[in-house]
Amino acid sequence: MSNLNILGKGNSLFNEFIAEIRSVDVQTDSMRFRRNLERIGEIFAYEISKHMHYEQQEVTTPLGIAEMQRLVDKPVLATILRAGLPLHQGMLNYFDHAENAFISAFRKYEKDGTFEIQVDYISSPEIDNKTLILADPMLATGQSMVLAYEELMEKGDPVHTHLVSIIASRQGVEYLQSHCSPSNCTIWVGAIDEELTAHSYIVPGLGDAGDLAYGIKE
Repeated sequence: MSNLNILGKGNSLFNEFIAEIRSVDVQTDSMRFRRNLERIGEIFAYEISKHMHYEQQEVTTPLGIAEMQRLVDKPVLATILRAGLPLHQGMLNYFDHAENAFISAFRKYEKDGTFEIQVDYISSPEIDNKTLILADPMLATGQSMVLAYEELMEKGDPVHTHLVSIIASRQGVEYLQSHCSPSNCTIWVGAIDEELTAHSYIVPGLGDAGDLAYGIKE
């Protein structure tokens, strides 16, 4: 699957951060949980930056002129509220001049326990001819990501889209691949877990990222 990158395949500090956000012992510290999401976002940003467009420019130093490769892509960083905020901030730490988009999406449960994903609100700049990076910490069924992606496409036609999740289910990854063209979409995940429960929770996963970052919601 050429459009899928799994950053946790190799040995690095990236996996240490993922281990900590999974751990029930470390999860009790919400500030550290948020910071780890942020650090993971920084690593994703760095890796994605290697696949963006650059041009050579002259930079004046105190002693002369340096020829440097400078980023020319105009990234738009998008995330799904509220769990995606720390991950989003991590990427924004590296893409200093990025524009930003925010999507409010939620699971609307029925009495029988089934649910559908609804998009409640979107705030986004125009994304024509820009690089779109859409991030959400957890990719369970993949429906939230696809709905957010489709809503953002109403704002323009990006040059390329990067879809980012820290922990994904195999089903969620396959759902993204079936709904997003590999020619202009790249999927980035930290780890893929094989089990998705009947209630669409990833196992072993890590729990509810939004609650762990910001407290339990009613």
